[in-house]
Amino acid sequence: MKAENKSEAPQVLPVPRTKEEAKRFYDKISRAYDYFTGAFERKHAERALECLSINEGEAVLEIGFGSGHCLKRIVQSVGETGKACGIDISAGMLEVTKRRLGKAQLIDRVSLCCGDAAKLPYTDNAFDAIFVSFTLELFDTPEISKVLEEVKRVLRPTGRLGIASMSRESGKSSPLRLYEWAHKKWPRYVDCRPIYLEESLINAGYRIRSKEMTRMVGLPIEIIVATKATSD
Repeated sequence: MKAENKSEAPQVLPVPRTKEEAKRFYDKISRAYDYFTGAFERKHAERALECLSINEGEAVLEIGFGSGHCLKRIVQSVGETGKACGIDISAGMLEVTKRRLGKAQLIDRVSLCCGDAAKLPYTDNAFDAIFVSFTLELFDTPEISKVLEEVKRVLRPTGRLGIASMSRESGKSSPLRLYEWAHKKWPRYVDCRPIYLEESLINAGYRIRSKEMTRMVGLPIEIIVATKATSD
């Protein structure tokens, strides 16, 4: 499969805030995070999780688990014979997720970590599946390839990567232009931006297994399941 829109890739906007600023921002909004995402991102994240088709007994990692809604589903899907892990840059999100999983009596069946996805603290070939929703576009463009290389390292040879992301692929819609204007004007608050997800995956050595396009308040969303390009 050939990547499209390569000539347009430089139009992806930068992420000027630092990771320390990101940590402080998400720590600050962690308790109210569900109010910002519940009506918008969650249904698309849940659809991406369905596409990943997690099986009982698998080892699964979620990168950027936020307030823990999808991670809760992952823990339930892998069952008592599986392994569920989550990593997020925000200690505030970690505490919110601990409370959510504790109330569901699932906290003893998951391993949570506060850390950076560009330096995953896991061994090679550790996971059958990795899930990322509305997180990859938070990384500045040069770091996206680093995150995808780390994912490839910890993913087993036949493992699957499922991602939901804001997409720039569909072009120059009015909602996209408005959102990018807001990102340029208030980059520390509107800190993510649309990216070329399929192209980024192909360039990082993945094979696209399935892809869906949808919209979130007019913004294009890509939902992709991919594997390492060397796997069958």
